[in-house]
Amino acid sequence: MPNPYYMELTKLLLNHASDNIPKADEIRTLVKDTWDTRIAKLRLSADSFVSQQEAHAKLDNLTLLEINTIGTFLTESLNHMYKFRTILHPEEEAQSQDI
Repeated sequence: MPNPYYMELTKLLLNHASDNIPKADEIRTLVKDTWDTRIAKLRLSADSFVSQQEAHAKLDNLTLLEINTIGTFLTESLNHMYKFRTILHPEEEAQSQDI
């Protein structure tokens, strides 16, 4: 895993000191490519999570920024899955609420 704040640090450094950083544009591109790759993998994992109707997910090796990027989607997905399950199987959900 990269530094937990790699995006924030890169943005700060490149926005305020890019004249002092050799190959700043290449670094910006590489960090953006890293971000895009990590987010693409996270989206695939989230898609798999939702399509398999999982009840929980383990989010290891993610930065806070990455979690915040996908957090709303995952929360809303879980809410929708719960609503669908209660509509399709109301008796099972009532029993699980009693536990």
